[in-house]
Amino acid sequence: MASFLTRVRLTLEMIKFEHSVFALPFALTGALLAMRDAGATLAEAWPKFAWIVVAMVAARSAAMAFNRVVDAGIDARNPRTRNRHIPAGVLSRAFGWGFVAVSSAVFVLAAKALNPLCLLLAPVALGVVFFYSFTKRFTSFSHVVLGFALGIAPAAAWIALRGELDPRILWLTAAVTYWTAGFDIIYSCQDFEFDRDAGLFSLPRRLGIAGALRVSRALHVAMLGCLLALVHALALGPLAVAGVAVVAALLAYEHRLVKADDLSRVDAAFFTINGYVSVLFFLFWAADIFYAGRH
Repeated sequence: MASFLTRVRLTLEMIKFEHSVFALPFALTGALLAMRDAGATLAEAWPKFAWIVVAMVAARSAAMAFNRVVDAGIDARNPRTRNRHIPAGVLSRAFGWGFVAVSSAVFVLAAKALNPLCLLLAPVALGVVFFYSFTKRFTSFSHVVLGFALGIAPAAAWIALRGELDPRILWLTAAVTYWTAGFDIIYSCQDFEFDRDAGLFSLPRRLGIAGALRVSRALHVAMLGCLLALVHALALGPLAVAGVAVVAALLAYEHRLVKADDLSRVDAAFFTINGYVSVLFFLFWAADIFYAGRH
């Protein structure tokens, strides 16, 4: 039993389970917006919400484990990542592949429980999140692919509630795509020298750290524009606008933490600030949705 619990702990560490907080609040926001659009209540929709959480966690877990297995050789050469579980020999590649298979099966099961369209699209979703792991080998826009892998979550949650896609929710897909790409560029600045020496692709390697940080700022401005467009498209209220303002303030602070000649606070910018962005965004938009529902 102790060995099993240790293996569970190591697996959660490997996939950075706590980082589920990045995408999950946006997925739940997409579900709440779909619920509001359908005129449904939380009491009616909560089983769907439960399956959405299962699907999100399973898909992200599968994607992270896939990335760790596929990139194990690269991680072993990078001083920043050589102590990750697979290159360090703490967990085996075979175990990693097994975890990918189990997590993928759970995701498909959750998709089936939601509706037929979710089940039909489940392999497509897995293909998108798995494809990201290969992109640093051939394109500097891998950050955008990662963003899209997270960005499909709110659209998928809308489909889970409504059984169809409404183009308006794609504003949230675009917002999450730009947000994620922006903070991933910041994070990847740490590997500028390694990516250059290893022949890997990233915007910091292509544009230099200063140039990449300018692109990151532009992407985060684009995210805010998409959120405001969604507020207009779905006729949301002042609390939703306040949520966008809070996100803007947090992103401005994030960019103050990181300088081209000082990356010492990248972890705070990447992990802490973006965790606040996703959670506070969800709280403000959920409050707007429920407040409007009572008035």
